[in-house]
Amino acid sequence: MFNKILIANRGEIACRVIKTARKMGISTVAIYSDADKQALHVQMADEAVHIGPPPANQSYIVIDKVMEAIRSSGAQAVHPGYGFLSENASFAQALAAEGVAFVGPPVGAIEKMGDKITSKKIAQEAGVSTVPGYMGLIEDAEDAVKISNQVGYPVMIKASAGGGGKGMRIAWNDQEAREGFQSSKNEAANSFGDDRIFIEKFVTQPRHIEIQVLCDSHGNGIYLGERECSIQRRNQKVVEEAPSPFLDEATRKAMGEQSVALAKAVGYASAGTVEFIVDGDKNFYFLEMNTRLQVEHPVTELITGVDLVEQMIRVANGEPLSITQDDVTLTGWAIENRLYAEDPYRGFLPSIGRLSRYRPPAEVASGPLLVNDKWQGDAPQGETAVRNDTGVYEGGEISMYYDPMIAKLCTWAPTRGEAIEAMRTALDSFEVEGIGHNLPFLSAVMDHPIFIDGTMTTAFIEEQYPEGFQGVELPEADLRRIAASAAAMHRVAEIRRTRVSGRMDNHERKVGTEWVVSLQGQHFAMSIAADHEGSTVQFADGSSHRVASTWTPGDQLATLEVDGSPLVLKVGKVSGGFRLRSRGADLVVHVRTPRQAELAALMPEKVAPDTSKLLLCPMPGLIVKVDVEVGDEVQEGQALCTVEAMKMENILRAEKKGVVSKINANAGESLAVDDVIMEFE
Repeated sequence: MFNKILIANRGEIACRVIKTARKMGISTVAIYSDADKQALHVQMADEAVHIGPPPANQSYIVIDKVMEAIRSSGAQAVHPGYGFLSENASFAQALAAEGVAFVGPPVGAIEKMGDKITSKKIAQEAGVSTVPGYMGLIEDAEDAVKISNQVGYPVMIKASAGGGGKGMRIAWNDQEAREGFQSSKNEAANSFGDDRIFIEKFVTQPRHIEIQVLCDSHGNGIYLGERECSIQRRNQKVVEEAPSPFLDEATRKAMGEQSVALAKAVGYASAGTVEFIVDGDKNFYFLEMNTRLQVEHPVTELITGVDLVEQMIRVANGEPLSITQDDVTLTGWAIENRLYAEDPYRGFLPSIGRLSRYRPPAEVASGPLLVNDKWQGDAPQGETAVRNDTGVYEGGEISMYYDPMIAKLCTWAPTRGEAIEAMRTALDSFEVEGIGHNLPFLSAVMDHPIFIDGTMTTAFIEEQYPEGFQGVELPEADLRRIAASAAAMHRVAEIRRTRVSGRMDNHERKVGTEWVVSLQGQHFAMSIAADHEGSTVQFADGSSHRVASTWTPGDQLATLEVDGSPLVLKVGKVSGGFRLRSRGADLVVHVRTPRQAELAALMPEKVAPDTSKLLLCPMPGLIVKVDVEVGDEVQEGQALCTVEAMKMENILRAEKKGVVSKINANAGESLAVDDVIMEFE
């Protein structure tokens, strides 16, 4: 076995590989750019080597610099993680020439299957059903428009070397094809150093389901079930689960066997993923093969007990698989939510900054477990597991240079319903402050009826949130539980305030029992009767809730029981009450005496400033280009400028018809969030 492995990556996947290498007794070497000097993966590794400036195309994807790090560290093998150089055949060849093992598939398999165009041709030759499209290379934007019309709109414009949603655009007309081609080409060049583009038919109402395969260099190959990845945004997966709530055993077997046959046809050896789109009748079509470890691999590990990183390392060491297809059993259900540094209230645009607070829920081990290639039995019925794969820490900085994903929160349980409920609690318990993030949106998805029913497609986010995510409106039953909890918490805070020393003589502060709690536009009058076990909160209509909690003022997380059921609240202080967050809702909750509530009702509402005639920068980023000039009349939906952040190009469009009166920023300038880019008459 190898003594030392270099991880040619960063962030959570580098940390993930280090954990398994440590378990196997293998020393690890991290590489880092200037921006990652204090990163978690650098702290976790046994050694770390600096490789250049922050941009990935000057550090992490520069093969010569990574090879220098390998030589200086004496690493015997390299795990590439995902993204960056993970599917780069030239990198694998450079390692082979140096006598260093690549923890991934052979060069030939990468060349044949890592390239989206070549892999589709091979799949067609092997008799695999594929999506219609143009497999050749596209020369320019006009050529892209011509091909798109031949294939038929809508089309998917994709980077041949793409992955992780980078270099991908959906076009519904000629104009979107022109714009999408150029943006995809730019993103592909910046992210992968390869700007080749191809076009295929975009199949509407599909489900995205992928098969995990594992092969060795001795001709053995198995599949480890499927992952449902249909909930996507901008072609980037947000929620994954295993198994899929849609597949039956016969379809699973057919997809799995076809995936293994395809892998064997190209001499594949390592972990890999074969992706399919599946229609409502369970017809499946080959999409692509990712010749690397997938971001969402933890859900497969949780239901099978197989450590995929360990298996990749063993295969790279020349060992045969010790697991046969008959050994693979899918136990329970696992769900993964990707935590992104993106602001859901601003169209999910990237958010950067320092993590002033980062407290994931406690990790809990459970589920099937593979020890020395032998399963140690199933987890006890009713138990759940929580896993958080991350690459950040409290006080660390989220950089503008890299992918915005900062953690992968996973739960496992014996049933899908239990796994969803465990995920709801885990999301409510996840504390993140200092940046915009998508935790509220993830909570909303976990409560959405379509997700609960398992009937989602890849159009889920687009269809269910056509105007973007505007937050969550909780039903009255949930509001009453939160209102009762807020009153009980306010009473605890009031009691503490009565005990403050240095009070005026002959003045005693008394804690009342009558309160009015206001939240989400509703007002609940109530009275509280407290004892040593908790509080009974009586509403004006006669209903009541029993609240028990160990919360004390200053705690930013409250774990309560309301009528015996758990309730987790993130707690912030506002004047006269709390900022409470739960199940995707962000609530300003005021707790007032009846007289205070009466007076508050007379106060005028503060009106937000009018920004309708301004184009504001929605995120910190770089202006790539400005598409209009002063005096231009613009139409609704017209492209105004392009902002690049976290390796993604974002086209900002006119919300309505208008005339440009002033342009405050030019191409090449870096802007902060809410900086004014241009003004309109």
